Amino acid sequence: MTKKGPEDASTVDWHQAPGEKQPPRLMAALSIVSHPVPRRVGQRLVLHELTEGRSVALSRNEPDFMHPHGGLAEPLADPFLSRNPVVLSAGPAGSLCLEAPEGSKISIAGEPLRGSRVLSAVEVATGVPLELAERVVVLLHLAAPQARASAEALDMVGNSLGLQRVRNDIEHVADLDVPVLIRGETGSGKELIAKALYRRSPRRDRPFISVNLGALPKELAAAELFGAVKGAYSGAVRDREGLFRAAHGGTLFLDEVGEASPEVQVMLLRVLEEREMFPVGSSTAVPTDVRLVTATDAHLEKLIQEGRFKGPLLHRLAGYEIRVPPLRERREDIGPLFLHFAREELEAIGETHRLSNPEGWSEPWLPASLASWLVRYPWPGNIRQLRNLTRQIIISNRGQPGGLRLDPRLEQELAPPPAPPRVSPPVEPPAPEPKSTLQHKVSDFSEQELSAALEACGWEIKSAATRLGVARSSLQEWYQRHVNPTLSAEEFSRTYEECQGDMDSMVQRLRMSRWAIVRRLRELGLQRP
Repeated sequence: MTKKGPEDASTVDWHQAPGEKQPPRLMAALSIVSHPVPRRVGQRLVLHELTEGRSVALSRNEPDFMHPHGGLAEPLADPFLSRNPVVLSAGPAGSLCLEAPEGSKISIAGEPLRGSRVLSAVEVATGVPLELAERVVVLLHLAAPQARASAEALDMVGNSLGLQRVRNDIEHVADLDVPVLIRGETGSGKELIAKALYRRSPRRDRPFISVNLGALPKELAAAELFGAVKGAYSGAVRDREGLFRAAHGGTLFLDEVGEASPEVQVMLLRVLEEREMFPVGSSTAVPTDVRLVTATDAHLEKLIQEGRFKGPLLHRLAGYEIRVPPLRERREDIGPLFLHFAREELEAIGETHRLSNPEGWSEPWLPASLASWLVRYPWPGNIRQLRNLTRQIIISNRGQPGGLRLDPRLEQELAPPPAPPRVSPPVEPPAPEPKSTLQHKVSDFSEQELSAALEACGWEIKSAATRLGVARSSLQEWYQRHVNPTLSAEEFSRTYEECQGDMDSMVQRLRMSRWAIVRRLRELGLQRP
């Protein structure tokens, strides 16, 4: 998810409206989280049938799954799965209905399914794990209809829409000499992105230096970064080169840039504006040639309001901005990530035979209950937390027969998340609620859920606020901050020309309502064809 590209969003109406030119941008999909045959993890199926009003049968023999990068399409084919299918069909307001045959062994998010169950659009957008016969786990989620894996994975595991957008951003900006600001939660992989930018840049043969500003003593940070002359401060017994000069001609990655002191912020601003710096204690400017990549999990705009971060510096750092989605918003990547980390740890202890199950007859290497738990857990520490947990699981199961098990101590520390709410959406859109009866706050929803509601309502703030049960003003504020900052007249006009005035295309590209687009057209004196 990036500021430059469209947000993760969903179209929660599975059926096309009459006369609609394009299919919904996102559709329901199934991704394999866990399978007795490990190579099947990550295979996916986009449920196109639902957009055409047809149902989908899920069983041992149908439908066919395949990896996003291509290859053989094949059914789940586990011999313990029933041939009698679970049937998925589209419901009203973006909901989905699951109907299980009598005697089937299927659980939804750990809860056995008896008969039928309606999943709301919000549940589908969040991701719902389906456990089949206690052996296979597939995740019901949203995906782009034509999305395929990048030819270049950039050492990033997963094929979620959010991760694909990060890869695309890297491809767009890597060869340019502009500063990049990477924003995302702690543990979400920001340094991995910085290294991918470096490897794809013309500076790939020059130094790459990474430093965590939060770990530098504030009184020494300026000297560490920009160097210092002998005698500049107590203990400076010789000239100090500094990290900028050490990275000359290459890339300098500054993590936790929100922790920079006021002195460092001023010096960074000069480097970005003048491409020169003053070592601490020196009155002579030193030219610098460094591609600066920074990262933060802080709300820099809030720090600016509090006077703790300089606005001009943010604008300079964000020559291009990449937003990294948290792991809870890319749940379809959790299965492949866990397998990737598990394979690394198993290789380290010489137990890769745990993943040798080509036919799938033996006990699953990853129990369905644990796989379902993995995709339901909120992962506040993101990928770093998942990697650490994987290592603990592998080591605690070292030398033990059978599938992996979660240590009881870990299970107690990481209490399972509550089951997703059962919400049966109304057939008709709800009437607008008065402010006094609003049910939720914007902070109750993830970015994906908010974007899903907005896109479903054609980016109409009022309609989306009614659908979510939140205050219109709060949703408007979130929309302007995260989705659609004010575009310049030049950017808007360019989009108008590229879309050849097509309103549907402009709504999708700009993530603005038709009314807002028409108003801006009038302001700029542009005429619709």
